[in-house]
Amino acid sequence: MSTEQSDSDEYGQELARIGHHQSEATGARFTVFKALAALGVTPEQADEIVSKLEAGAVAGAHTWISESSAPHESGPQFEDGWHAGVRDVASHLLRIADTTATTQRGLAASSALLLAHPRQPAPSTPEPPAPEPAAALDTKEVLSAARRCTWALADQGDFLSSEASDEILTVALSAVREDERAGYVERLQAFAEQHRARLEELLRSYGPGSRPAEHGRYMLAGQPESLIVCERMETAPFLLRGRWQKALETVLLDDLEFAWGPRTRLSR
Repeated sequence: MSTEQSDSDEYGQELARIGHHQSEATGARFTVFKALAALGVTPEQADEIVSKLEAGAVAGAHTWISESSAPHESGPQFEDGWHAGVRDVASHLLRIADTTATTQRGLAASSALLLAHPRQPAPSTPEPPAPEPAAALDTKEVLSAARRCTWALADQGDFLSSEASDEILTVALSAVREDERAGYVERLQAFAEQHRARLEELLRSYGPGSRPAEHGRYMLAGQPESLIVCERMETAPFLLRGRWQKALETVLLDDLEFAWGPRTRLSR
């Protein structure tokens, strides 16, 4: 194995560990918000409490980095470079801590909405409805094709209600552009075949029965509709998010986007 390949493998393992910690943190944050809400803590107060805790964790990393030393018996030039790098990293961590403590707002409210219902409340000012799927797109045919793909591995008893499924499917298909509608079922099947291993890993890691799903998150992982959402995240991410924000709670899309890891990440 070449040194370059070894470095790539090690970096991939590091990314996997980071993803694991991020997933665990998401579930823990969700649990804390539920517990604080049960105690009567307002969403604004809950956001402030959790933001301070997370900022403190980053500050702890700042302290650990700042106190690190160059390897024993390093030369003066190496030590100078080491300490310069440490100062840069520590300064960046400090900025992250400052931002975390002051700008993370709305997460508690999103968690409360997720617990109540996957759809946002109707806005006080009417907005134009999202465009309907083109007549050339047969929603039943598309959904049937999605169910024949990777999601055949999932237990159908874990699927969303027909009402929630219809809402998600309508929004996802509204992001299929006019010039893509002809032959979209074949496009979807080709996408599923190309990314079969990746879709199966998504189902194992975030689908029903997984540890992240136990916390009430990643509700779309393992759903037939999410195959269409993943395909749109790869093909038309900006169009999909624009349509989604008008109709559905964005935390659902954010979770699936994190789990899928698209080329263009639009969530926080």
